[in-house]
Amino acid sequence: MKKYCFGIDVGGTTIKCGLFSIEGDVLDKWEIVTRTEDGGVNILPDVAHSVLAKIAEKGISKEEVAGVGIGVPGPVKKNGTVEAAVNLHWGFKDIVKEVSDIVGLPVKAGNDANVAALGELWRGGGIGRNSLIMVTLGTGVGGGIIIDGQIVAGAHGAGGEIGHAPTGAKVEKPCNCGKYGCLEQVASATGIANLARAELAVNNTKTLLDPNHVNAKTVFDAYKKNDKVASVVVDRFAGYLGRALAQF
Repeated sequence: MKKYCFGIDVGGTTIKCGLFSIEGDVLDKWEIVTRTEDGGVNILPDVAHSVLAKIAEKGISKEEVAGVGIGVPGPVKKNGTVEAAVNLHWGFKDIVKEVSDIVGLPVKAGNDANVAALGELWRGGGIGRNSLIMVTLGTGVGGGIIIDGQIVAGAHGAGGEIGHAPTGAKVEKPCNCGKYGCLEQVASATGIANLARAELAVNNTKTLLDPNHVNAKTVFDAYKKNDKVASVVVDRFAGYLGRALAQF
């Protein structure tokens, strides 16, 4: 009898892992580092071995596990492959095959925001609804669209991807995708830190922010203390995000 399943959220900085009952109750959760070096070659093996370690730790038999679901930051085709995931430094990856070959369990893969949106519909803020839009803000920016209970994946698995929509923002460095001014360059955790560094370079107002140790958390911590420079950064970030969402 199947009792358990695993959910994996592969982010650009950390991989969040969960052991669930098949009814969707969280039984355990943990994180591992996302090793993006060397073209991200270690990411999927790390996921697979982490799942196997948890099975051993809990004394679970594989016969009790329904499978492993994996969300990744990029367009995922129905067969569980990606052509590229820029924040993971991936080119083509067959996620399903690579993980299932190691764990010996059924594996399903999807875009992280799409599957997060489906999860919210099932057990989260979307309970009782049949359609919703979800935006994920992390190392990058993602989006998931659910209509009548079904993921809008699009022909190439990128139906809800909004992170690389152009914003018109003037930035010095290209996005990981190669373009300039993508939403995730100004609305992700990385983007907020970049906005803060750019503002600190031209704003002489006294601030709690340290240009040598700035990140999204330090920006919002300073913002909560009414720091004027942080307020400029947060307002700018919110403006970019708000205008982008108004178009979708």
